[in-house]
Amino acid sequence: MRKILNPKSVFIYLILLGLISCVSEKSEWIQLNFEKDLIPEGFAIDGRTKTIYLNSLKSNKIVSSYFDGSNPKTFLETNKHNYLAGFGMTIKGDTLYALGNSLVEDKNKSILLLLQLSSGDLIDSYSINDSGFHYLNDLAISSTNEIFITDSESNKIYKIQRPGKSIEIYLDSEKISNSNGITISDNDEYLYLASSNGISIVETTSKKIVNEPKEDYSGIDGLKFHKNNLYGIVNGWRDQSKTGLFKFKLNKAITEIVESKKIVEFTEDFKTPTTFDIFEENIYFVINTQLGNFDGNTNKILDLKKLESYKMMKTRAE
Repeated sequence: MRKILNPKSVFIYLILLGLISCVSEKSEWIQLNFEKDLIPEGFAIDGRTKTIYLNSLKSNKIVSSYFDGSNPKTFLETNKHNYLAGFGMTIKGDTLYALGNSLVEDKNKSILLLLQLSSGDLIDSYSINDSGFHYLNDLAISSTNEIFITDSESNKIYKIQRPGKSIEIYLDSEKISNSNGITISDNDEYLYLASSNGISIVETTSKKIVNEPKEDYSGIDGLKFHKNNLYGIVNGWRDQSKTGLFKFKLNKAITEIVESKKIVEFTEDFKTPTTFDIFEENIYFVINTQLGNFDGNTNKILDLKKLESYKMMKTRAE
């Protein structure tokens, strides 16, 4: 005799099937076919051509491929246009903005390159000409072509007003010390800084910090403003339970964080994710930059046998 399924069991089964389907559609891993010793830090997306760009801490260059990992190639050759070890990158229009730093402190240099995506040609370059130690880490660009740059070795935020040629100190405050990730609101009214004190929110015109940063929201590397909320990769805690990809919900005035939610748990497969980009409601980032297997002072891989192919995660921006 054929067994008749209990309607309740069928209902539960369908719910579980739906949940499994949602999880499988939410995230996927994509293998990137670059050299294993790239050690990427900066990451940016050109949505028009479905192309991702990664830079290299070890080789002072920029590579690219399509979203599916195909067509890997070198976009900027090693040390071309005096490029240095790659840090933050972002794209606006047909321009790739790429920061670089020398990794040895006593030979410190920093540079910003503006590169045309369609041709690879150099549009402009900027550097800081003083004897201080700088680490230009990440950048955000306003709708009026103001470039805001963090310096993770100081209390300073720099600004460039394109097409001007000068780099100016925009803000210098202990409240934003060692800022790393930076992003700007769609209306250009607020900057969001991932500092050692937490996320600081700065009114761009007055330069006033309008919130009280919380240490619980520190340890952030990449930071993005998307649909009036913030997203950040948290990798600066020894306690792995505190790391992950987070959504930081803002109030209606976008001046205060009211809630945080972990979107992606970083397991042992995640080897120091750093920066990311968002395109068509999906977040993309390299899950295994392998920074822990690299010595910046000697520019050497610590254990060649531990190098692995790079994997990119694609996950929904909740």
